[in-house]
Amino acid sequence: MSRSSENRAGALQDLSGEAVLYRLAELAGEFGTERVASTARSLAERVSEGRFYVACVGQFKRGKSTLLNALIGQTVLPTGVAPVTTVPSIIRYGDALAARVRVDGAEWMSVPVNAIEDYVSEEKNPENAQRVTGLEIFVPATLLKAGMCLVDTPGLGSVFAGNTAATHAFVPHIDAAIVVIGADPPLSGDELALVETVAEQADDVLFVLNKADRVGEAERAAAVEFARSVLERRLGRSVPSILEVSALERLERRGLGRDWAQLVQALENLVLHSGRSLVREATERGIRRASDQLLAMIKEEREMLVRPLEESVQRIARLHKALEQAEQTMRDLEALLAAEQHRLSEIFVQRRDLFVKRAQADAPKALQDRLRFSAHKRNGPAYRREVNHLAQDAARAYLTPWFEEEARYAEEAFGKTSRRFVELGNDFVRRLRETEIPGLEELPDQLGSDRGLHARSHFHFHVIERVAAPASPFLFTSDLVRGALGLRKGILRDAREFLLELLEVNSSRVQSDVDDRVRESRKKLEAEIKAVLRDASVTADRALARARAAQSAGRLAVEAALTRLAEAEKEVSNFAAASP
Repeated sequence: MSRSSENRAGALQDLSGEAVLYRLAELAGEFGTERVASTARSLAERVSEGRFYVACVGQFKRGKSTLLNALIGQTVLPTGVAPVTTVPSIIRYGDALAARVRVDGAEWMSVPVNAIEDYVSEEKNPENAQRVTGLEIFVPATLLKAGMCLVDTPGLGSVFAGNTAATHAFVPHIDAAIVVIGADPPLSGDELALVETVAEQADDVLFVLNKADRVGEAERAAAVEFARSVLERRLGRSVPSILEVSALERLERRGLGRDWAQLVQALENLVLHSGRSLVREATERGIRRASDQLLAMIKEEREMLVRPLEESVQRIARLHKALEQAEQTMRDLEALLAAEQHRLSEIFVQRRDLFVKRAQADAPKALQDRLRFSAHKRNGPAYRREVNHLAQDAARAYLTPWFEEEARYAEEAFGKTSRRFVELGNDFVRRLRETEIPGLEELPDQLGSDRGLHARSHFHFHVIERVAAPASPFLFTSDLVRGALGLRKGILRDAREFLLELLEVNSSRVQSDVDDRVRESRKKLEAEIKAVLRDASVTADRALARARAAQSAGRLAVEAALTRLAEAEKEVSNFAAASP
């Protein structure tokens, strides 16, 4: 190493963690990995401001967004019936309410606070189609003034696989956590696995049972005791308390306080007693992570320089041949999967026909039961509207369980047919990694093993309002006359026919919805595997181009490059060693 390099390396060892992160970002930029550089720079920024992340995690629909809104005292995060959080949303202190978003790694862009839903909801940004990589909301909340940032993470266990992946990808950035559980069910397997991963990294984990106002005291106590027992077995340590709260009660300023004061006090204590240490630990983790990534890149680039160019050409040629064979196999399997999808479509039609046949026999009885227990002393048109609305209720009640049954059947059936594709894709990834081509470390460790219907459902019950409340003057007059004479048989007959029409129409919509979800999920799976092949090919070509450029420059150029790599390796190794 040159004297100037030695002086620079020595001086850097005396720098703060923030400066080390900026230096690692600079080195990552020199090696062309903007992803590592961007992560290191972002961490350096929050370290310099003394900010640390407290992430709210748990299964979807636990009320995580509502809980965070209640903690800051105002509604800034969208909440709703469907899963609404597609990307982690960071709430930090600001003198005034504001928001900004980063799309696809570009510069931050200011957005209105009331437009946040456009970027984080499944309805407006399904499966993060807009490629949002960051969302920050600035709130003048006292709780956040000393540096704590609250993070709303996508919920686990919804049909949107990308949301679960986004939460797991954020885990390395978590400094402390609020785990939100429910009473029914208290904990899922996915939640337990995530809590275990978070607890390995963060010592400060708060457990909160939300929506405590929706269950009785006995049920709530049983849920808390069960959750504590399961958590202690899984984590191998005691869980002293699970706080029972109702975020909605707090937000609407109604009802009992429950354990809300204890939750706020625990967060305030976290800021007071652990804030600085959490920032320091985040700095050390970030330095280790960036250092490990850079050292791997340095090793790969060195191997490309010292390996004979002919060997690199041969290895990459073998890789391309393997890719060509894989693509041909993919084309063959696509035809097989398309045929299997067609077979499933025919099965869905048969299952729908069986359902309609059963429904024609059973559903009218359900309508008759509703009519028996419903007060219908109205006459004429009002009575028609009443019994037709009862027919809608009966059809919906009869159809909903079948829709759920069909979704489960399709999930299982598609999982079986897609397993061969997943195994093939994982075999591709495994063989590509064995080639040791620089850059292939960016490929996924494996394709998802959970290959259910990740396409969202678009089914909505069609009420056929034009039949439920007809506007025909003739029918209206006829009903008036029938009502005056006490004749209701015709109206009841029409209601039964309406019920059967509702079942016919909506069962077809269920069948189409399930069929469309299978088709869309199949396309997503094919696209994912093709993307792996395409990225591997591009990466291999880029690696070969770098090797050719370095080696064609001559021996002196290669030696200079190797010297540069050795200096960078020593510098990064020193950073890693200094970060416990």
